[in-house]
Amino acid sequence: MGSGCLKVTKYFLFLFNLLFFILGAVILGFGIWIMVDKNSFIYVLQMSSSSLKTGAYILIGVGAVTMLMGFLGCLGAVNEIRCLLGLYFTCLLLILIGQIAAGLLIYLQRSALKAEVSGIVHKLIQDYNPEDEKNRTIENAWDYVQTELSCCGWTGPQNWTVNTILLERNQTSYPCSCKNVTKDSLPHEGFCNLDISSNPNATFVDWPVNQQGCMEGVESWVQENLGIILGVCAGVAVIELLGMVLSICLCKNIHTEDYTKVPKY
Repeated sequence: MGSGCLKVTKYFLFLFNLLFFILGAVILGFGIWIMVDKNSFIYVLQMSSSSLKTGAYILIGVGAVTMLMGFLGCLGAVNEIRCLLGLYFTCLLLILIGQIAAGLLIYLQRSALKAEVSGIVHKLIQDYNPEDEKNRTIENAWDYVQTELSCCGWTGPQNWTVNTILLERNQTSYPCSCKNVTKDSLPHEGFCNLDISSNPNATFVDWPVNQQGCMEGVESWVQENLGIILGVCAGVAVIELLGMVLSICLCKNIHTEDYTKVPKY
């Protein structure tokens, strides 16, 4: 390979690793967001499932490692250090294999994950108590989900019939965040009282609430954004493959190493 072509490869690899460093920062930020977010369905799952917490820690770890990889790749490319480029190629290969394995695991375990999420939400609905400050944050997150997705319960409003407080009130109250009115006019938390003057034998069927369960809303959101999710995953894989190709090409064509180029700290 001529010196001109070698330089082009070197600086392409440098730019690629700069992009890789930014990608690592995005992954790291996403993992931190999952850990600190308190106003979405993510928080509901996080507080009830160790799986999501573990996933957030994994994302933080992967993001940090990816940033380190980008830095090492930049250093190895600019200073033409074969051992760094070889290490970089090996780490990229391991990350790519890990991502494929994780994707397959999620796909194969999707039924179990769906069942776990269903159990988490049903337990939350059963124990929902607006006067209990202990769980107020997670309950506010669930109210937010029901309001934003215009849904009620996990599979439907009937899920709320097992709530301890509503059972004590003989279902003469209903969750305010389920109410089938304009979002801006909603009290977004707690229970609203049903007007039973005209129907003293009212049940959950008479609640003025949205009839769609939040499971459908979440699945619809995933379906609507599936193209974006798959596109991002494919883009990351292509970037990683490109980095592997460039690093191995540069590594093969560096015949001598000048370690004096490595910056001293």
